[in-house]
Amino acid sequence: MADFPRPSPPPSPDRRKLLVAAGYAAANAAAIIGLGGRGAGAKKVAAVDEHTGPKVIPTIAGAPTLPPDTHVYDVVVKGGRVIDPESGYDRTANVGIDGATIVTVTEALLKGKNTIDATGQVVAPGFIDLLSYEPADNGAIYKIQDGVTTNLGMHGINADAKDFFARFTDKCLVNFGGAFDNPYIRSTHFGLDAGDTASDVQIGQMGEMLRQQLADGWIGVDFEPEYAPGTSTAEMNALAKIAKEHDVACFFHGRYSAVGTNAKTLDEIINVAKATGASVHVEHIISTGGTFDMANSLKRIERARAAGYDVTACMYPYNYWATYIQSPRYDPGWQEKFKITYGDLQVAGQTDRLTKYTFDQYRSGGRDDNKLTAAYAIPEADVVTCLKSPWVMIGSDAIITDGNNHPRATGCFSRTIGRYTREQPTITLVEALAKMTILPAKRLEAKVPALRKKGRMQRGADADITIFDPRTIIDKSTVADPAVSSVGVSYVLLRGQVIKTPDGGVNIDEHLGQPITGVFT
Repeated sequence: MADFPRPSPPPSPDRRKLLVAAGYAAANAAAIIGLGGRGAGAKKVAAVDEHTGPKVIPTIAGAPTLPPDTHVYDVVVKGGRVIDPESGYDRTANVGIDGATIVTVTEALLKGKNTIDATGQVVAPGFIDLLSYEPADNGAIYKIQDGVTTNLGMHGINADAKDFFARFTDKCLVNFGGAFDNPYIRSTHFGLDAGDTASDVQIGQMGEMLRQQLADGWIGVDFEPEYAPGTSTAEMNALAKIAKEHDVACFFHGRYSAVGTNAKTLDEIINVAKATGASVHVEHIISTGGTFDMANSLKRIERARAAGYDVTACMYPYNYWATYIQSPRYDPGWQEKFKITYGDLQVAGQTDRLTKYTFDQYRSGGRDDNKLTAAYAIPEADVVTCLKSPWVMIGSDAIITDGNNHPRATGCFSRTIGRYTREQPTITLVEALAKMTILPAKRLEAKVPALRKKGRMQRGADADITIFDPRTIIDKSTVADPAVSSVGVSYVLLRGQVIKTPDGGVNIDEHLGQPITGVFT
């Protein structure tokens, strides 16, 4: 077993640029180093859930046979608090990894060619971001720093499936997949403007296109009637029936987002489930479908669930949403719709709030003036209420491309843990982890075999693992400075290989991400 030195202190939290270790691939084994004592001032967290749940970790079908006690694993993660959100396993244990697979989780000592000392750390399944976008390297690096190993564009990918998977296969730092983007298809393939209603013939052609693109890799269907208001009930139901045939979910950016329209928004989505039997998912309910009335919105979905309809939702844990300033959300009347004023708006990457003058300039400007603009329009009470729902997942709804982005692109998952399990205890650590691991895996895994081995710390699961310090993990990005990495994530493993270390940055030399696609035979 290699005896590695302990790491130097982590980089300063306000450091903007990610460290990229030179010659990372050659140094991968040597970078698997021990995590020792913490510096003074680290917050003490009561491990209220630790040493609970089953004493033996579950085994996934097809897991390798347990090797003899003398076996030397490729990698051993030693002495961490191992949490498997599906089974509730939560114990100090050792993890034995061979190749890309978790072979064992046990309290017995293990031998490894390389060892990570995870003392004082949480060892969790790699986080799954189910509401992201195209994972180009820059955005994927920040995702890894936030603990994400699987990046799924279920809000729709602006591409055809074949083209998307051709571009990213063997070229992606994280696992990747996505959904058929209905508004993109309407526009690019049928020439429909946002307010145009598709004809019956066009709807039939969309259906055939959906069938083909599911076969080509998509794992769901995305609708966005707020941004494509011409999308009719007939169009949504026709495509949802095909989704039902393929056992994939329909994801909805709801039609209405103004205060007082939540019931209308949710009823339209739930009615698609009632009419077709399809599974439906409310995207970012924190900003569309729940704002200013979250408790009643969740009750509305609860009633549908109790009646047997498969309805879920996701959220990002921020009290502001963001969209492009020339989008319909900022059409006249937006102040009344969202109970905000010009001073509640801030262009991402800038420090000043807007005025009527600067707002009008951006709205009337050209394409370069169409900036992503944050609106401080979500009550903190809604964030707390939404987080407490056991079926609401975490999805960032962002991936960073430049400095004009929402900080959820870089800090969504660390913020969920750091702010809402430690600083402002709202949910338990196990509950938080479930929202970003097993719940999104189960939402999508019916026809997606790859996800049946993700989101779990179990024998036979994929060795996609996030190791973090529960005392320090937190987001550092802001609206003014969204391109800042989270802190507290020590190691990230993808397919059993270390792609992030505490002091070595992110491995950009190896593109280990695998395509996440459906199997519909």
